[in-house]
Amino acid sequence: MPDAIFADPTLARLYDPLDPDRSDLDAYVALARQFGARRVLDVGCGTGTFAVLLAAQGFDVVGVDPAGASLDVARGKPGAERVRWLHGDATALPPLEVDLATMTANVAQVFRTDDDWAATLRGVRAALAPGGHLVFETRDPARRAWEGWTRERTFVRADVPGFGVVESWTEVTDVAGALVTFHDTTVLADGRVLHSDSTLRFRDHDELTTSLEDAGYVVEQVRDAPDRPGLEWVFVARAAERG
Repeated sequence: MPDAIFADPTLARLYDPLDPDRSDLDAYVALARQFGARRVLDVGCGTGTFAVLLAAQGFDVVGVDPAGASLDVARGKPGAERVRWLHGDATALPPLEVDLATMTANVAQVFRTDDDWAATLRGVRAALAPGGHLVFETRDPARRAWEGWTRERTFVRADVPGFGVVESWTEVTDVAGALVTFHDTTVLADGRVLHSDSTLRFRDHDELTTSLEDAGYVVEQVRDAPDRPGLEWVFVARAAERG
């Protein structure tokens, strides 16, 4: 089941206003143009910011996400009618043939088990046209980003139309090997307090490379994430020719 931050209707509507800077998506648009992609699959599209951005620039976009509340927000955005929205995940896609598949932000890290991650990679691979690419970002576990996920460092206060002043923050609650669990608290102007718990899997470079190769990809490049230099990797993998 999706985390409450994506699946709760109120939290889904607050997701964009509380995190309005999505300049991290510029690098993905540039890659889509570099590859000459026309058809893009946005895996874990959430509230649809990237999918709508691509569609507005002439790309044929499919956005898939298991959180219905987030998709409701996505469908209400200007230009959303240009995107094909799918409620579900990459393991049960309808027949598709796309040139590029993306997993932006933390999407690649929500798959906690090796089986779930492998199934997702295979599902995306099946949707890629020959020579198509998968691009995703993931945090370098050696940088221990979660140590900065404290109330003091993550606190956000925003005046959101329709909601008034909203406060939100994140706190880590558990670190167990490669799994990091954290709690999000959101306080609304009317006094309501909403909660969401999430867990991310921090895979190392070799683990990611091996998992991609096992799923039928060739890792072409691992780039530095432009919005978090030295902290994240951007994996660029091509669908290998089928034997």
